Amino acid sequence: MSQLKIGWAEVNITPEKKISLTGQFAERISEYVEKPLTATAMAVECGGDQMILIGCDLAAIEEDLVIDVRAALKDNKAGLDPQKVVLNAIHTHTGPGYSKAANTPSNWVLDWYNRMKPFLKEDQVYEEAASITGNPEIATDEEVFDLLVERISKVALSAWENRRPGSFKNAFDRAAVGMCRRVDYSDGTAQMWGDSNTAVFTELEGGNDSGVEIMFTYDEDKKLTGAMVNVCCPAQCVQHRLFVSPDYWGETKKLLRERFGEDFFMLPTCSTAGDQCPVDLVRWVNPDTDVHDPNLIRHNPPVRKADPSMFDLEGMRKAGRRVANAVKDAFDELAGEFQTDIKFEHHVHNMQLPLRRVTLSEKIAAEKGLAEYCRGISGNVNFMDVANCQKFFGVTERFEEQETKNIVDTEVHVIRMGSVAIATFPYEVFLDYGNQIKAREYCEQSFLIQLANGSMGYLPTKKAEGHGHYSAFVGSGVVGHEGGDLMVRETLKDINRMFENDHAVYEYKD
Repeated sequence: MSQLKIGWAEVNITPEKKISLTGQFAERISEYVEKPLTATAMAVECGGDQMILIGCDLAAIEEDLVIDVRAALKDNKAGLDPQKVVLNAIHTHTGPGYSKAANTPSNWVLDWYNRMKPFLKEDQVYEEAASITGNPEIATDEEVFDLLVERISKVALSAWENRRPGSFKNAFDRAAVGMCRRVDYSDGTAQMWGDSNTAVFTELEGGNDSGVEIMFTYDEDKKLTGAMVNVCCPAQCVQHRLFVSPDYWGETKKLLRERFGEDFFMLPTCSTAGDQCPVDLVRWVNPDTDVHDPNLIRHNPPVRKADPSMFDLEGMRKAGRRVANAVKDAFDELAGEFQTDIKFEHHVHNMQLPLRRVTLSEKIAAEKGLAEYCRGISGNVNFMDVANCQKFFGVTERFEEQETKNIVDTEVHVIRMGSVAIATFPYEVFLDYGNQIKAREYCEQSFLIQLANGSMGYLPTKKAEGHGHYSAFVGSGVVGHEGGDLMVRETLKDINRMFENDHAVYEYKD
């Protein structure tokens, strides 16, 4: 047992210029800042080991960002170990794209269009939905990347230098925020954001998890300093809008600071939610304005007595209130001892997971499908064409990749912090995998965090792969269900090894 030290820090990571908003197929340019984007760091030291968790209001954490943040921290004099730094994204779609070497604003749709070119006529060009390319008013990917490296490395060091003797209490509550976003049909297929108002709708493919895992932290005088909050839902309420926003997490933080004070820190973390969203696809409510997304077109849907559309600000604020209310209720009902002298261990497990492979026949079918689709484009190419072709070149590129690659190196962090486990993954992990870990772990409570220290795409279940569509396509991620099953087993092994001597074995008696 060792004395726990905790430190907090927060930094604004909002670019000063307009940004190309990332996360959708259609190009979008920010018009204003709804709430600033931030990076919040919680540093922990105990028994000679350490951890720095940094929640970032971004869509994803690219590998280059992790590498350069760690490089910036390499020669620090404060004793911070860069390899124990974990960056995670809330998956907001109203934040910037970024890249280490791109001197143009982010437009990743163009990268996919370039893969279509061999199948197009020479005069068929890509038409942007918004004028991003060459627009001097928009921050370049490189400018955003440099800003992120500078500010995230500084907030990590600040949190580390701010650590003081402290304690924590872990808590649990519920908030109805995340719901399955894959709709199943009677022909054995599924669709992300699918329309359920049809006679062929059978079910939502997966479940949901309303649980909110919370860790409240305190200083030496038992004064509340902050909370890590873990919700099984990405920040995708206002994902199509034309402003900068941390989505529902920004509303949650605002409300918690109204309750606990402006010096209260909140570390937002997204649990295993690759197939989750804030939108009820059964009780569909049309958004107030066009979302420019072919998957979300509903023709004359019935008027429902339900939540406001989660694609609008009203819905976003309601989701934020639900999470904030869960945190406040959990605090009001807190019980148990402060955890101060604890067991602490931070294990970095570089797992080797199998690459999701394709067959020769699948590759041939994809090439044929891509060629046929491109022949059917009568004019220039737009974002809907690119979206429709993603499934084809995902297969063709994987066929080439698997000729020289079979294993995907995956950085997973597993931490014991008193009675609590924390595990982080670089994927958008489907809910079922997280449920398997939570149901079989030896610890009292776990915080499972996706989109951490990498952006390696979706990690779908076997069922989702069979049903198809975006998020389960081969091109949607690099690892399939075999890798997901292995990741679950290895993570459970790590967690349960850390807690095996404290695990209570319950015998059921008649």
